[in-house]
Amino acid sequence: MNGLLKFITCGSVDDGKSTLIGHMLYDAKLLFADQEHALELDSKVGSREGKIDYSLLLDGLMAEREQGITIDVAYRYFTTEKRSFIVADTPGHEEYTRNMAVGASFADLAVILVDASLGIQVQTRRHVRICALMGIRHFVFAVNKMDLTNYKQREFKKIEKEIKKLAIDLEFENMVVIPVSATEGDNVTLKSKNMPWYTGDTLLGYLENVDVEQETTEEGFILPVQRVCRPNSEFRGFQGQVACGMVKQGEEITVLPSREKIIVQSIFVADKESSQAEKGQAVTISLNREVDVSRGCVFVKDTELTVSNMFTAAILWMDDLELKQGKNYWIQIGTKMLPASIMNIKYRIDIGSGEHIAATKLYKNEIAVCDIVLSSEAVYGKFEDHREMGSFILIDRVTNMTSACGIVEHSLRRSENIVWQKLDITRKARAERMEQKPVTLWFTGLSGAGKSALANEIEKRLSVSGKYTMLLDGDNIRMGLNKDLGFEPEDRIENIRRIAEVAKLMNDAGLIVLTSFISPFISDRRQARDIIGTDSFIEIYVSTPLEECERRDVKGLYQKARDGEIPNFTGVSSPYEVPKEADITIDTSEHSLQECVDLVLKALEDRM
Repeated sequence: MNGLLKFITCGSVDDGKSTLIGHMLYDAKLLFADQEHALELDSKVGSREGKIDYSLLLDGLMAEREQGITIDVAYRYFTTEKRSFIVADTPGHEEYTRNMAVGASFADLAVILVDASLGIQVQTRRHVRICALMGIRHFVFAVNKMDLTNYKQREFKKIEKEIKKLAIDLEFENMVVIPVSATEGDNVTLKSKNMPWYTGDTLLGYLENVDVEQETTEEGFILPVQRVCRPNSEFRGFQGQVACGMVKQGEEITVLPSREKIIVQSIFVADKESSQAEKGQAVTISLNREVDVSRGCVFVKDTELTVSNMFTAAILWMDDLELKQGKNYWIQIGTKMLPASIMNIKYRIDIGSGEHIAATKLYKNEIAVCDIVLSSEAVYGKFEDHREMGSFILIDRVTNMTSACGIVEHSLRRSENIVWQKLDITRKARAERMEQKPVTLWFTGLSGAGKSALANEIEKRLSVSGKYTMLLDGDNIRMGLNKDLGFEPEDRIENIRRIAEVAKLMNDAGLIVLTSFISPFISDRRQARDIIGTDSFIEIYVSTPLEECERRDVKGLYQKARDGEIPNFTGVSSPYEVPKEADITIDTSEHSLQECVDLVLKALEDRM
């Protein structure tokens, strides 16, 4: 028997994916008697006038049956005399592209459905590119609904020519085109009498015999650490699933990112001790001495992975909200999760032509190549060399939704050539000499809320008491450091990022920093907190109501914004996201300036 084949069915909406797999299972006698009976009963009220509706075998959700479309990924497991299979039947509708991408991530082969009466659609092209992005190199194009074209060879050849054009710029290791009729069963499991001009395999016959074993470039042993196991004080093990290669008891391995060498003392596969572990096994490994290892570290032997904080990647954007350069996300790469942001969108890939198009934003279901920067170093590899260590997802830090999936194309060389220079005079030494704790007081609120006046008065009080300070004001910074930035969302993100980096440097110099910026978005303030450090970041929300801010507006900015003269003005044409867990909240409309200063300084006593 050939090995297990994991494959996916995909293509445009209503191309017959569920019907095709359902008919394959039915004809091959791969259903239990009760499943077959239930199918026949359900079909009586189905969409085929009482004839068997094979799609019902896979479309199990009520909404799927009502609308006649696939929404969620349906997995089916079956075995023939020649092979075992796992198939993921995925939705074709553009709205559910993220579900299709999930199915593609596990597959070795893709069956792409093409409607013979319509030809290749935009969604067909998108699915092909997503499959290629996910590393699938074996493709079967099933030209379906040949019965609607009266089984004409001319119509098939026209679509086959179109498919071959599509495949030119994609590196398919193996590709075949098969004419089928999913509803009538032609060339699904049995050769069609209606298409004598086709002499190739049936779909099932091809799937039973295709060799999908790829010549992998992966070398050596790789184990991403998922968990540290401490059942008692005498045992400390590191658990994870072997991603590549084999390791034996007594062998020397390297811990990344520290690059420390260590000896494997014992190996447990499940709950039994073993002399070795190999790819795919869930293991616990203990070492011959204590080392600093935690979730996200990687054990390697005889292979090279990259340790850096910048790389170029191809991504599929799956979020309803557009991607903006500079916005901060969680990235999950290997077993490591840490903050990351898109530094630069190099280009977007046109779904139809494959053309590279300049872009500064990405919208749902678009594919692009980007430069990504991480908050700290992580371990990864090129996807073409290491599939598990070269793939990742981006997660929205507010909604926790998966915003994108992607693959690493290569490390950015400058990230490997730049090394943090350790200095003899440290932040701690500077702070001790100044006899103060360097922190950043981050004032946020609407324009006119009183942030600058409050920050200025607090700085004067701190200075009088002998503290060393620096005040960074929004308008002042935009006249110098950030004068190249506008007020579009991506510019605002970069504005806050730069300020946070400057504040961190000043904290490293031992200074207490006060910043006065509207900083309207929660994600931007969270990014600033990550850059500066949670222990050093104190968020002060100046919660003065909008009505009071407008009344104080001597520059007339609010009125100009309401008249449409100032676009993207916070509180009018652009939103302000109220802090959910500010360290200090103060309303300047309820107290005098000096009273506000007293309240803030009292709240800061334990933090400074």
